[in-house]
Amino acid sequence: MERTRNDKRLHRAKRVRAKIAGTVTRPRMNVFRSLRSMSVQLIDDENDATLVAANLSEIKGAKNNVEGATKLGALVAKKAVDKKLTEVVFDRAGYKYHGKIKAIAEGARGAGLNI
Repeated sequence: MERTRNDKRLHRAKRVRAKIAGTVTRPRMNVFRSLRSMSVQLIDDENDATLVAANLSEIKGAKNNVEGATKLGALVAKKAVDKKLTEVVFDRAGYKYHGKIKAIAEGARGAGLNI
C-alpha cells in the first residue's frame, strides 16, 4: 500500500523529533499548517506543557499565505518575549523549510526570537 503525502510528512517529523527536544529555557517551536490555517506552539517536552500558542485566526485580516505566516511568526515571538522566552528550537514538523514555514521562522526572528 502506498503512503499518503501526510504519512510521509509524519514519518519525517518523527525522525526529526527523535533528535530535538524542548526545555523550559529553550522550548520547541512546533509549526502546523493545513489547507485553511496555520498554528505555532512553543512546547516544553520535559514537562509536556505548551508554553505559548498562536493561530492564524488570532490575527485580524491575516490570510493563509506567506505574508500571514510572517505575521504569525511575529505574534508567537511577541507572546514568547512577554513570557521571557528568547531562545527556541525550530521544529518544522516534516514540512520543507521554504514558503510559509520559512516565513514563520523569519517573522519570529524579526520580532526578537533566537532560533
